[in-house]
Amino acid sequence: MFLNVMAYAYFSELFEPIWAPDHITTQGDHVILNLDSATGCGFMSKNKYLFGKISAQIKLVQGDSAGTVTAYYLTADGPNHDELDFEFLGNVSGEPYLVQTNVFVNGTGDREQRHSLWFDPTTDFHNYTFFWNHHFIIFQVDQVPIRVFEKKEEMGAQFPKTQAMGIHGSLWNGDDWATQGGRVKTNWSHSPFVVTFGSFEVDACAVSSGIDDAVAKCDKPGKFWWDKSSNKKLDKNQRRQLKMVQDKYLVYDYCKDTARFTQMPRECQN
Repeated sequence: MFLNVMAYAYFSELFEPIWAPDHITTQGDHVILNLDSATGCGFMSKNKYLFGKISAQIKLVQGDSAGTVTAYYLTADGPNHDELDFEFLGNVSGEPYLVQTNVFVNGTGDREQRHSLWFDPTTDFHNYTFFWNHHFIIFQVDQVPIRVFEKKEEMGAQFPKTQAMGIHGSLWNGDDWATQGGRVKTNWSHSPFVVTFGSFEVDACAVSSGIDDAVAKCDKPGKFWWDKSSNKKLDKNQRRQLKMVQDKYLVYDYCKDTARFTQMPRECQN
């Protein structure tokens, strides 16, 4: 299933506002989210997806974005949900954005990595991608892998593989934690803060809520292109790119946070 959301009429067929629709507008082929002192806003897809590739073009808040959080994520429902996150943490002018990724399995997260970026994400659109199959989850920025979360069930680690997830986008105030651990607050004199989503590309197993059995429909190793043998591991170029990003741009990795974890999560163990 390949979807290219290029206009609001089409956007409205595939997505719906779930929070402050009056703060969501369109301009040509773009969907624009606004945050002010009253509220942020958010949207979600009408379908859910289990495995595949999902990408969004995003241009982040310009200027002083401290305290703001732009979230682009996949999530299932309920307290024991699975979830994959891109969270873009704003900063004061001249300081870099941080991109936080996270993985929730069966309601448990605490699997954060944070990266800086090799470009200014506020001046133009950049592509942010989830690639998800039976072997791993790849978080990509402009087709460059910045993180891989591998399936390590043989080590007792959990992996998201049974819950279909909807696509979400939101913009909200997170100044209690987002910028320098909450030390820098949102400056509302600069509001409204604006984030623009461009086109989405979805090539994934779609599940209609309340109709399809996600596992029966989508959990068929080898049937879909994302589970072909060529997608069981990163290729040589992807491994080189991932190492470069981890060496130069990784600023936090939960697997190295011995102060936080008295016993490291099982997937962190080699």
